[in-house]
Amino acid sequence: MSEKIIIIGGSGAIGKAFVEFYKEQNSSNIVYSFSRSNNPVDNENIINSYIDIQDEVSIAEAAEFSKKEDYFDKIIVATGVLHDDDLSPEKTYKNINSTSMGKVFSINTIGPALIAKNFIPLLNKEKKSFFGFLSARVGSISDNRIGGWYSYRASKSALNMIIKSLSIEVARNNPNAIIAGLHPGTVDSNLSNPFQKNVADGKLFSPDYSIKKMISVIDNLTFEDSGNCYAWDGERIEF
Repeated sequence: MSEKIIIIGGSGAIGKAFVEFYKEQNSSNIVYSFSRSNNPVDNENIINSYIDIQDEVSIAEAAEFSKKEDYFDKIIVATGVLHDDDLSPEKTYKNINSTSMGKVFSINTIGPALIAKNFIPLLNKEKKSFFGFLSARVGSISDNRIGGWYSYRASKSALNMIIKSLSIEVARNNPNAIIAGLHPGTVDSNLSNPFQKNVADGKLFSPDYSIKKMISVIDNLTFEDSGNCYAWDGERIEF
């Protein structure tokens, strides 16, 4: 059965892998791929368009553009930042600064919340639908045993709370919708590249492997699972 799917962050390693999988899965699938980068996957049934998740006007315009379709079965937000040229994860509280923390929250928390605000109304209301966000195990408060990475941890923890609240509210008007966070594991990407030397053998995943595992998780979720965060192997991550 064909599906209509939106991937936010379709030019990143994980987002691009999602886009490619869903097109190869069924040639009748319709996939909307949004990103800031002009790096489309070549396929006539993939619709590429621009989004800046730090700009609410851009997000609203992307949602409006998506209304060419009457609904979507899956919407996945595959965006996030851990480091870039201007920031790196804090090793100590002494490294915290407002500019870097603000940028991390803007991309990892506020952007996904605004995407939810504008895109949730596009979910299919007639049958099971899914709205997912890339979260992270390090966003778990109960699992934090080594500290550090203040901005990233806190931004993902805040995202998890948004996911929980969304699941409660959305269920009132669309009981067929599942809202959940997804932990992809450590994926071979620009995000993890500076930290890969610390990854245990066999735990550095290719984007293709990671998304196939996450898709298996997505497909097996039930409505009772909505509002939670799940790892690539199906384990529920406690907040």
